[in-house]
Amino acid sequence: MKKILITTTLLIVCCVSTMAQTQDPVSFTYSSKKINAVTYELHISAAIHSGWHIYSQTTPAGGPSPTAIQFSNNPLVVITGKAKELGKLEQHTEKLFGVEVKQFSDKVDFVQIVTLKKPVKTNISGSIEFMVCNDHECLPPATKKFSISIK
Repeated sequence: MKKILITTTLLIVCCVSTMAQTQDPVSFTYSSKKINAVTYELHISAAIHSGWHIYSQTTPAGGPSPTAIQFSNNPLVVITGKAKELGKLEQHTEKLFGVEVKQFSDKVDFVQIVTLKKPVKTNISGSIEFMVCNDHECLPPATKKFSISIK
């Protein structure tokens, strides 16, 4: 009887701890690369767990939520254009949404060019909103904040 009670308790603890874990199939890293005295590339790199994908910034309306990058105002920095997407872009018509979706699996690097108004050390902060799906489910859109140092 004691073994059954211990086994049952362990099973309950395992189930509760598994349910308490949140799925987070995308992890981000942030860095800057100096191009010249005042120009930098900001890299927002996503590592995507196997079987999952994240959507391009150019995924059309009516489909899943496209990735959106917002930068906080910094009076020392000029943001140039929109972030480029470096990775293997996959495109296909998604029957569920009825649109051609654009997505990345495995990894994608969002690269934003910024120019300093004068050569100083500063940080650029902001947020990235993204949606992640696999072949069976989509997680609700999530937002992660970031701060990237420019030296």
